[in-house]
Amino acid sequence: MLTLLHNPSVIGGAEHVAVDLAVALDRERFESLFCAIKRPRTPTREQELRAAGVEFFPLGLETIRDPRLIPTLVRLLRRERVDILHAHLWDANLVGVIAGRLAGTPVIVAHEHTWSFEGQPLRVATDRFLISRGASTMVCVSDEDRRKMVEIEHIPVGRIQVIPNGIPPLPEPSGADVRAEFGIPVGAQVLGAVAVLRKQKRLDVLIEALELLVGRLSDPHLIIAGDDVGRGNRARLEQKAASLGLAARVHMIGRRSDIADVLAAIDVACLSSDYEGMPLSVMEYMAAGKPIVATRVGGVPEIVDDGVEALLVPRRDPQAFAKAVEDLLLDPVLAADLGRAARARQQRERSLASAVERVEALYDGLCGGRFARPSA
Repeated sequence: MLTLLHNPSVIGGAEHVAVDLAVALDRERFESLFCAIKRPRTPTREQELRAAGVEFFPLGLETIRDPRLIPTLVRLLRRERVDILHAHLWDANLVGVIAGRLAGTPVIVAHEHTWSFEGQPLRVATDRFLISRGASTMVCVSDEDRRKMVEIEHIPVGRIQVIPNGIPPLPEPSGADVRAEFGIPVGAQVLGAVAVLRKQKRLDVLIEALELLVGRLSDPHLIIAGDDVGRGNRARLEQKAASLGLAARVHMIGRRSDIADVLAAIDVACLSSDYEGMPLSVMEYMAAGKPIVATRVGGVPEIVDDGVEALLVPRRDPQAFAKAVEDLLLDPVLAADLGRAARARQQRERSLASAVERVEALYDGLCGGRFARPSA
């Protein structure tokens, strides 16, 4: 089985899922290979894959438009005698379908993790007429994304499999004081978001909500942990915070490997996105037992129920977001109840092991039972 991904250096949810699945596959049933179209900026992902015994093939190309890409990938698929090509995200799905068909790869899985489905007619047409027809099946991460793929892209429902994301267990916090590291005063109320700095995440709305909380709470602060992926989003967010007089309250701490310590430092975990598939960040918040405020978008309502495991608010509504955060900070009993319920639900429904089991069952079904789990 070969996993295909464009850029493993982007530490978003889809990239995490691709690596986690490749690492966690049952080695008694599947030989796991991993192909990155673009060479990683840092060796972290490559080291993680190699440490798990996953053979890593970096093609070192910058764009899927490189004329060398398809021939190189076809040669790789034939040389390694790949039975299953599992591509993640649109660019790898497109390349994977073309190269997989040319190479005669028996099974091609095109895995979409989410997108807005708005204002991209060429992409809609590509999904409908090329990827969905060339792949053995398409995978999406939520019932809401499947609905959009059927209603907007007109992909037959029978060609789409829903496999929800899951996460591995969170490590225990090390005890490091992230608040002190960034000069956040003792007793401050801390909102937090773990997110790649993309426009989709609408962290500007979260900053606007923080402005509304100044004066309503004694000392609110916001921690944002995430990689800028080189598009200038961090600078724009810092400029927004400064323009609202919040420069000392908004802490952009970049990409972190100690997410458990970051989550331990916050009082309310936030997701302010315009759209989502099935965000890993919300699952991490759940696993940490944090009270959550999130926008009611994509697969989020499939992960948490409003008022049971989280408070859900409309997108692009800083007033509603601020009110929900304030409700949790002023009612510690409610916050604790939501956090406990969220942690229990994540452990029950959204583990990496459950996602891997579904992927392995999909492979087995597409290969006619060749990779069935041995009976006990």
